[in-house]
Amino acid sequence: MNVSVIIRTKDEADRLRLTLASMAIQTAPVEVVIVNDGSSDHTREVIAEAESELNIVAVHRDTAGGRCLASNTGAEHASGDVVLFLDGDTLGEPDFVAKHAAAHAAEDGLILRGETYNMRGTRPFLDPEAGTPRKGEEERVARMSQRELARSVVTREQIRNDFPSIDKRSQPGVYPGFGPRKLYELEIGALREHPDCGVLWTASSGSNFSIKREPFLASGGFDLELSNNEHRELALRLVQAGMKMRAVAARSYHLTHRNGWRDPLVEDEWEEPFCRKHPGAAVALMQIFWQSLADDSPLPEHARIMSLPELDRRSARFDGIKGPETIRQAYIDYYNSIDPGAERTMETVQSAQ
Repeated sequence: MNVSVIIRTKDEADRLRLTLASMAIQTAPVEVVIVNDGSSDHTREVIAEAESELNIVAVHRDTAGGRCLASNTGAEHASGDVVLFLDGDTLGEPDFVAKHAAAHAAEDGLILRGETYNMRGTRPFLDPEAGTPRKGEEERVARMSQRELARSVVTREQIRNDFPSIDKRSQPGVYPGFGPRKLYELEIGALREHPDCGVLWTASSGSNFSIKREPFLASGGFDLELSNNEHRELALRLVQAGMKMRAVAARSYHLTHRNGWRDPLVEDEWEEPFCRKHPGAAVALMQIFWQSLADDSPLPEHARIMSLPELDRRSARFDGIKGPETIRQAYIDYYNSIDPGAERTMETVQSAQ
């Protein structure tokens, strides 16, 4: 099963260098398709340096087209049976490609989401290998002791010869923090323990995500109207076409580079096109699910949705109502009107069945 890893990258040359180093140590053959999405830094030079040790297909765009267009362009240039999407600031463990390939070889019709971890210590660096600060982090980096700096950097030498040390300092979730970690645990748990859950498409990931190339291209790929949650929208379409979401124990490591995370409750421009194209209640109630996980959730406890199977069960009651705001209001009104204890007891019985 031939795999093409599609790497989307823009102005992150020094992180990309480390990503490509992790591709060079893969235990399975891999084609690396890099879509340089209008970078203004030294990305071209980094790609050229890696061509001596990797099978690279490079696509250089003069202007940025965004993640969805970059992903689709990469798939069009790929030759592998499987396309595996990865960001240009993310490492893959040595058997990253092999695990995705084996899972697709074992069963057809899969959409695979791997184990997405993060490396908190890289956030203040422009170059995580050299330890040079990014803009605004100069003072913080200058205060680091040599020992702290050595613990925080990620080098090609570590990637090639001591990958377990990288895994040891990583944490679950694409970004640091309670919210991303809790979401990761609930999503991976649902994929592993509830294979028949009707909303597993919500557990899709934007990186460390694979599918066979032919059905990806036949689906039209990622929706260009979306700039966030595009992976969930694609997974929903593919599941509706008969494919299955599954977890694969292939671990990736995001070299964190920003404060906070891409919170879909804040960066919500995705919602209007997503809900317009998929008007079901489960899509509208994703916001309730994410709000339920927050430390300061505004929802009463009995109205919170704390798992994907629970999202699946609860959303069925509100299918047929039109409009995401109307669905959410109907949901809140219903849970404000019932006996919390009785509802939870009923759902516990249903879950056991």
